[in-house]
Amino acid sequence: MYKFALIGASGYIAPRHVEAIKKSHNDLVALLDPYDGIGYIDKHYPKAAYFKDLKSFEKHLNDLRVSGNEVNYISICSPNHLHYEHIKFSLKNDCNVICEKPLVLIHEKIKDLKLLEKETGKRVNTILQLRHHPTIIELKKKYSKTNKIHKISLDYITPRGLWYDSSWKGNIDKSGGLASNIGVHFFDMLLWIFGEVKEYQVSNTDKNSKGVLILNNAEVSYNLSIKQEDLPWDEWKPYRSITIDKEEIEFSTGFTELHDISYNKILSGGGFTLEDVEPTIELIEKIRLG
Repeated sequence: MYKFALIGASGYIAPRHVEAIKKSHNDLVALLDPYDGIGYIDKHYPKAAYFKDLKSFEKHLNDLRVSGNEVNYISICSPNHLHYEHIKFSLKNDCNVICEKPLVLIHEKIKDLKLLEKETGKRVNTILQLRHHPTIIELKKKYSKTNKIHKISLDYITPRGLWYDSSWKGNIDKSGGLASNIGVHFFDMLLWIFGEVKEYQVSNTDKNSKGVLILNNAEVSYNLSIKQEDLPWDEWKPYRSITIDKEEIEFSTGFTELHDISYNKILSGGGFTLEDVEPTIELIEKIRLG
């Protein structure tokens, strides 16, 4: 049984990580978040120690290490702009890392983390759950070895209210913009299947990101939006559409178990590495910069 700590316990995606830790039969012993609205944790780990500041959290990790009860993994679900510092913190405290998307916002930071991995002997794992989706795996088998240039259209419209603009997610310096915050998994999926980026064109606003990506085996037209008026219906719910050579790809189901699969792969030594995620991080940084 591995011992886990969690940074960003009040984050939207944090409960998925807690459930994955529980389902993989491991123990969550410590939590860090400045916001204490984390009552959901009682369902799984009511005895987990809770801290609001990094200094107290680090002292607890050290006390556990001295007593022979060291934490093996730190899961990171904090706001995007904090990932890099929290990954460094975790490695320097002798812990392996499981970090939510996007791993970092600045591509050059990955080089620093590679060096730190070597220094500490610990590993950084990132969550790229779409690579575990059965439909995406089949697409990989079907298209990754073709020489044809496929025409792809990606539309992802997920409306957000006024709160979004005032939150860290609406701050491009903290979230990385729409490509980092809502598009990263789709971009990773496309690069994983169709190869590296050869050319790109980008048009960004604070609520919309459009562009064209020329990949080894695909020409991708994409549209990411958080504007309600861009929805094809009146109902307040996301719209997601991916077509390949005008054929609609259906993968609206099968998402609930992907974090569980991700954890099982990581804990058995098969997680996604810094090298795996690097091309996507480089791309979303270029999209952000235009």
